[in-house]
Amino acid sequence: MTLSIYNTLTRSKEEFRSIEPGKVRMYVCGPTVYDYIHIGNSRPLIFFDAVRRYLEFSGYEVKYVVNFTDVDDKLIKRSEERGVPVPELADTFIAAYLQDAEALRADRALHPRVTENIAEIVAFIAELVAKGAAYESGGDVFFRTKTYPKYGQISHKNLDELQHGIRIEVDERKESPHDFVLWKKAKPGEIRWPSPWGDGRPGWHIECSAMAAKYLGETIDIHGGGEDLEFPHHECEAAQSESLTGKPLARYWMHNRYLNIAGEKMSKSLGNGLTVHAILQSAKPEAVRYVILSTHYRNPINFNDESLRQGEAGIERLNNSFANLAHRLRILTEVKAGWEPIGAQELDERLAWAAEANAGATADEAADEAADAPEAEAVREAALALKDFAERMDDDFNTPDAITAMFDLAAATNKYLLVDQASTEVLQVLRRAFERMDAVLGLLYDAADAAADAAIERLIEERQEARRSRDFSRADEIRSELTERGIILEDTAQGVRWRRK
Repeated sequence: MTLSIYNTLTRSKEEFRSIEPGKVRMYVCGPTVYDYIHIGNSRPLIFFDAVRRYLEFSGYEVKYVVNFTDVDDKLIKRSEERGVPVPELADTFIAAYLQDAEALRADRALHPRVTENIAEIVAFIAELVAKGAAYESGGDVFFRTKTYPKYGQISHKNLDELQHGIRIEVDERKESPHDFVLWKKAKPGEIRWPSPWGDGRPGWHIECSAMAAKYLGETIDIHGGGEDLEFPHHECEAAQSESLTGKPLARYWMHNRYLNIAGEKMSKSLGNGLTVHAILQSAKPEAVRYVILSTHYRNPINFNDESLRQGEAGIERLNNSFANLAHRLRILTEVKAGWEPIGAQELDERLAWAAEANAGATADEAADEAADAPEAEAVREAALALKDFAERMDDDFNTPDAITAMFDLAAATNKYLLVDQASTEVLQVLRRAFERMDAVLGLLYDAADAAADAAIERLIEERQEARRSRDFSRADEIRSELTERGIILEDTAQGVRWRRK
């Protein structure tokens, strides 16, 4: 299969073709950094990270930009409430965002800030004014929507529908109620920058147009964000950028649906705005990631305690399977003199060959093969699970079915681990299939650094020696110490296995 993407612009799935072969330029609207991000913000954060990961999985070189809005009305209001300068407030919550993003394994992006790109924004606005697409009025600069006939193309509404369905504040300085602000005149005491129209600061929409152009070019491959950004934000972005360049801003527009809390849309009035920072105090970040990816991005998510518990259970099953596999492989390689691992490229070639060779096998043929060779069956099932994984992701990034493919791999792994004499080659193939899927989904726990692992292994060996010498008191002390460090020991027929809570 080839990758297809549902394009909001055309309201249809389209085959993905990047502007430059082998390279993808992708922009996703980031947070306004006046507070901790809420769980709703985590959906685009996690989902579009998975998009970036899958594009890289598919062989693309991806330049991925997620901006920070570090000056706007909300930041100014919060800075006044706290008596903290806007830049200091922004720095605090940018650091918090990056910490949350790292925990959720979604920290691989370039993060330009509005305040670092004021010169580019002013120049962008000046060009729009020169073209007649914008005008100054009372110290503010507005975009002239009547000069852009396609306004409404992303939300699929015309100006009459927009005016009827959306409350528009009356402003006598505007030529039309649909005209939107590009530059805001500074009020007394507000943070400001100089411009040809007087001191002020950028409007919201112009920021992303200017930064997308600076960091990615006039036309980008993918522009993403939450469905609430279709109008007005993305509509206004497209109008600004395309009025300036005469070219499409993006070839593919992607929007994820809302995340609801216990069946209700998050809102301040309902008091149900959960922050990621608070949730991660008690929940595993992998479980949050699992909840987000277990629903297709174009369907709403209902986030509650039960969905989080299901996420915890799901990642526990996957991680236990992978941990058992890693443990069995470690035990085998420790007793094999001169053992050398198979390279990643060769393992990928084996998986690809096995998937191709077995794709057309009938159920009877598969059963005969399984009866004759559990090794062949395990490799076949791993290869077909990985193939199914890729096909699901190729179908508009169907992450729920991709997770199902990962569970199929876990089932095949668990079945193979029951054999008495396991093959190191087969175990490596299984591990590689896990690693390939997790490079996209990011659901397996991060491996600790080698020094920490080595220290744990030494304590486990000391415990084993204490048990052999019948020093059960010392053995119990070591188990208690490891438990306090979040290490769970399991005595198996193949030896002691350990994992983190």
